[in-house]
Amino acid sequence: MSASLPRAAAGAAPWKRALGRALMHPLAKPAVFVVCLLPIAWLVWGAFADRLGANPAEALVRATGDWTLRFLCIGLAVTPLRVGLGLPALARLRRMLGLFAYTYVVLHLLCYAWFDMGFDVPEIARDIAKRPFILVGFSAFVLMTPLAATSFNRAIKALGAKRWQAMHKLVYGVAGLGLLHFFWMRAGKNNFAEVFVYAAIVAALLGWRVWDRSRRKPGRGAAATA
Repeated sequence: MSASLPRAAAGAAPWKRALGRALMHPLAKPAVFVVCLLPIAWLVWGAFADRLGANPAEALVRATGDWTLRFLCIGLAVTPLRVGLGLPALARLRRMLGLFAYTYVVLHLLCYAWFDMGFDVPEIARDIAKRPFILVGFSAFVLMTPLAATSFNRAIKALGAKRWQAMHKLVYGVAGLGLLHFFWMRAGKNNFAEVFVYAAIVAALLGWRVWDRSRRKPGRGAAATA
């Protein structure tokens, strides 16, 4: 039996109703899951087929980092899109998208530890301490770890909704550290075009959250008319 649409969608435009039904379909989450795996499949195929260029190791490290930042942006975009488009069903995908961001950052760290450092743990520790852009990237990974570990219903119940929501605001810090890591990495080649694109996206998404919180703040309307 297919899930019914929320009441709020009953009077929505036809395309919204159709999209809402598609998002509520039992196959929607598995389909999105498969789509999120495609970059990994492409990278694995590229590695075995020798399609990753002259330096496959560097290509894998950079590609997994790029996809981490992309999934962070996609995850941050879920709530603004859900509210702006009036599609509550989008919330069903937010947890999975966040976990994929963590999956890609783990792959990014593993590629660095394997291809760049040969899994030499003492050397990795020295490299993290010595190079600021790696320290910043590792800090983002550390902050993402409790978010991934508490993304399940049991963790929400154990922490309580308020504490869980407060903890998951760390994603803003993760996004900032991810951008700084990306900026320093591209600074070596003086190539900032993509950095500015991601920075604009993250700034817009975080700006929307600040605006949304301010407009819902209790007493704001009364203060404005005083």
